[in-house]
Amino acid sequence: MAKPKTSLTAVERRAEELDTIASVLPMERRDELAELLTDHDVETLRHLVNQGMGDNTLRALTSDLAYLEAWGLAATGKSLPWPAPEALLLKFVAHHLWDPQRRETDANHGMPADVDENLRSQGFLKSVGPHAPATVRRRLANWSTLTKWRGLDGAFASPALKSAIRLSVRAVPRTRGRKSPKAVTGDVLAKLLSTCATDSLRDLRDRAIMMVAFASGGRRRSEIAGLRCEQLSIEPPIPVENGAPLPSLAIHLGRTKTTSGDEDDVVYLTGRPVEALNAWMVAAKIDSGSVFRGIGRWGTVSRRAIDPQSINAILKQRVEMAGLEPGEFSAHGLRSGYLTEAANRGIPLPEAMEQSRHRSVQQASSYYNNATRRSGKAARLLS
Repeated sequence: MAKPKTSLTAVERRAEELDTIASVLPMERRDELAELLTDHDVETLRHLVNQGMGDNTLRALTSDLAYLEAWGLAATGKSLPWPAPEALLLKFVAHHLWDPQRRETDANHGMPADVDENLRSQGFLKSVGPHAPATVRRRLANWSTLTKWRGLDGAFASPALKSAIRLSVRAVPRTRGRKSPKAVTGDVLAKLLSTCATDSLRDLRDRAIMMVAFASGGRRRSEIAGLRCEQLSIEPPIPVENGAPLPSLAIHLGRTKTTSGDEDDVVYLTGRPVEALNAWMVAAKIDSGSVFRGIGRWGTVSRRAIDPQSINAILKQRVEMAGLEPGEFSAHGLRSGYLTEAANRGIPLPEAMEQSRHRSVQQASSYYNNATRRSGKAARLLS
């Protein structure tokens, strides 16, 4: 007699439901998220997927929702109430925007030690000190967005909350640091690639990730992590005088941070990056689905897309292997590095922006101009 099917627990059911949207929200922490998020949270995310919200926006919402639920459990012992009362929003601000100097004389100022330890043990807190005001504002904004999508009103526009944020920011001024202190320019990239010298799956994958991310205009880590075979199309080889033609490939970006899914935004790869990508896909036997995937301890290639955070971890690991300082580089350094290298090689800014797909000339030129100002005529008037 066949045994009756064991019913799934709530956590197992949520894990399966999260799997159904994993193609849009590639998550390595699925099991942890299934424990943190409530049934209503998962249902809200599924609804947003069906509504066609941008992939990057959905990833940010999921990440912030997971953090908010983890903080709520640590701070109150309960899952987040919807809508959140004003007192809870003010508590969130007080826990994240605080004065380090006052903390030295008042142990109760800022985030309580037990809440801090709880979030840190789960990997939600890494740096020491108060959050950046922009991070707090973003999480509150996403909290508000999720509240509205549930058909509820919140106290996010209350004068008390706005005043609390304004006073906290004024009391603890912070200068905004660059996403990557140093750009990954051509010479730095060469050192990183030299650490991928073997034909092992990890070396092939990491080499392809770095070359594709850089050569495609400095793609964002979420775009690289979410890259799928269906976005790639082979182009006619590029003729080279007195040499073999170079392989060419088009990447159809679809919906990105600065575009809509209706636009067919395309960037091109030529030569070595195409060869590196092909070498990885052949070795990993990937012909459909996610291009860049996790690799298990025994060399097993996962079916799931690699997490965007892993792109940053891979780059930092290669930086350390190359004998450089990991704290000076991040995945965003590939994006700023592409434009910096373009400036160093005399490529006009509009042409570089065609590949990087920057929409803001001001933003793109901030990277581009830094490479040329030091040696430019304006800096040498009295030389």
